[in-house]
Amino acid sequence: MQTKKVAWKAEAGVFLAVAFLAAGALGAAQPATGIPTVVIQLTQFGPALGVAAVALLRPSRIRHRLAGALPTRRATEPGAHRPNHTPYLLLLTAALIIALAAGTYAWVEGTLRVTDPGTLGSPLALIVVAQLVGACGEEIGWRCLLQPLLRTRFGPLTSSITVGVVWGLWHVQVFTHAPAYAAGFLLATVAMSVVLGVSQDCTWTNRLLLAGAFHTLINLGMLLFLNDESGADLSMMLFGLAALVAMVPWVLRGPRTSSTSLGWLAWVVFWRS
Repeated sequence: MQTKKVAWKAEAGVFLAVAFLAAGALGAAQPATGIPTVVIQLTQFGPALGVAAVALLRPSRIRHRLAGALPTRRATEPGAHRPNHTPYLLLLTAALIIALAAGTYAWVEGTLRVTDPGTLGSPLALIVVAQLVGACGEEIGWRCLLQPLLRTRFGPLTSSITVGVVWGLWHVQVFTHAPAYAAGFLLATVAMSVVLGVSQDCTWTNRLLLAGAFHTLINLGMLLFLNDESGADLSMMLFGLAALVAMVPWVLRGPRTSSTSLGWLAWVVFWRS
């Protein structure tokens, strides 16, 4: 038992160390490549390199960890013959988060902030494809390795919140902004991680593309409607609150252990606010 406890912690430690260090190195190298950050940020491949490091050190475990990450035709998965609406609900949730945040911002400020895609400096189609590739580079680490790893030790809510906190802290550049901006962003990553974590318990295949598509829609929505790079505290705080609101139905829809913890989670969030 002690050996298993050390093993999973070592696996998580290797992944996180490489993910953070690789992201920093890739971010430092990006200016030399000439690749615009609006198209793709090389830091997004830090988690993918973390997965590669775990695969090299523990090749016997990586296939088990990544089970369900890619499409499969196997009909032996639990519930494989039942209709599964989770993918559609997941993508609708991403759109809902952006709509809530942008709509509330427009209501408060009296104007809807929209970025003209023609001003981005690169074709929108290229940005969409590159954003999906980058998002999958992150999600293969966060949702396809770290989440399942923690899920073997903890419940869906605890594991999802933990991944969300790590995911938020991994965006270290966010903490160069005002505390309110950083708090809004961290609230958003935790809430969205809960959505993605609960959805994994309802999805048996193609998890990487689903998580990547959700992540891509969020990134594109922030780029076009929230102007997140400006460092505006209000838009980021509203983004975090929108993600929290969108999280609630997923927790209620998920396992009983998640539902009974919803009140505790909401109390902690609003009390600390």
